Amino acid sequence: MSVEQPLWRALAGYRVLTLCYAGVGFAWSYGEFAHPVPGTVYLAALLVWTSLTLGQVSSAERCTRWFLAADLSFALVGILLTPYVDAHGQVGPTLPSIWTAAPVLAFAIKGGWRWGGASALLVGAANVAESGALTRATLHNALLVCVASVAIGYVVEVARASERTLARALQIEAATRERERLARDIHDSVLQVLAMVQRRGTAIGGEAAELGRMAGEQEVALRTLVSSGVVPQPREPREARPAQQPREEPQEAESGTSSDLRSLLAVHAGPGVSFAEPGRPVLLPPHAAGELAAAVSAALDNVRTHTCDEKGEPARAWILLEDDGDEVVVTVRDDGPGIPAGRLDEAAREGRLGVALSIRGRLGELGGSAALETVRGQGTEVEMRVPRDG
Repeated sequence: MSVEQPLWRALAGYRVLTLCYAGVGFAWSYGEFAHPVPGTVYLAALLVWTSLTLGQVSSAERCTRWFLAADLSFALVGILLTPYVDAHGQVGPTLPSIWTAAPVLAFAIKGGWRWGGASALLVGAANVAESGALTRATLHNALLVCVASVAIGYVVEVARASERTLARALQIEAATRERERLARDIHDSVLQVLAMVQRRGTAIGGEAAELGRMAGEQEVALRTLVSSGVVPQPREPREARPAQQPREEPQEAESGTSSDLRSLLAVHAGPGVSFAEPGRPVLLPPHAAGELAAAVSAALDNVRTHTCDEKGEPARAWILLEDDGDEVVVTVRDDGPGIPAGRLDEAAREGRLGVALSIRGRLGELGGSAALETVRGQGTEVEMRVPRDG
């Protein structure tokens, strides 16, 4: 709903209430008017007009300029007709009374403070013409209407600008989240393959070394693109899955709309990776389970990539899965050399966003967190927490 919609509803109510007030005031002083019949005809016409146009003041689109001009004309005619109806000049307010502020406020809500101020000046001039002189009371009433219309018009302009800014911010946020998701997918697939080709090609030598060099160049270019501000067109989200290298997808054990995280993590167990799990299923929504499993895969890729010894063998890794009730905790630990101080910041500047995007980015979208602890010569531990209601 637009931020100005409550103002239109309030204006519709104001028109009805002030019409009733004008009718009661006219009936109360009916016997004091010199020519009450024209006044009765005018108020009847004003009643019909207000009743038929309540739908026009429901939004800025329906409140057209032609309607605003006709609405203001009704107010001006009623003001200028008052001297003839009240020939003695003793009754007091004009025939439309405070209903005259309704078209002025409509101008302000529709076109801002400039439209509101201009229409208020017209109403003020008509009041001066009706009284025959610029009296203190006339000036007071004109100033009140003018100040109210300018203030409301300014508030509407600020509200519309804020609404546009908020809509733009939401679009940017959605595009940024899509870019980060795409960057995670690229990091978990293409970049890992290019890095592997570069390492293997360099180790083999010969023509393979040239292939590895080209793969390294493409990896650097792609990392630069991912870490830049290039924002793709948003598309429909899909279920994320932990994709590192082509392998057979594990069979998910589902319970209703939940997935057993144990089956997703068990595929990592092998000669160099130990997996410890609870004795009962650890259930999470499929998307959350897939994102958490992908974060674990990214952590293991970091172990395979950055902890290799002289023989090319990576450090040993352990995966510990815990179910704490309100949250699920997965810990990935290795016995490698650890991460040098400042290396993560340096990697982020180089476009190597494995920890920032594939791990912390995924968990952040799930309402979770990732804590990294490393000790030189003793290995690294990544603790990932995901709330069940995230």
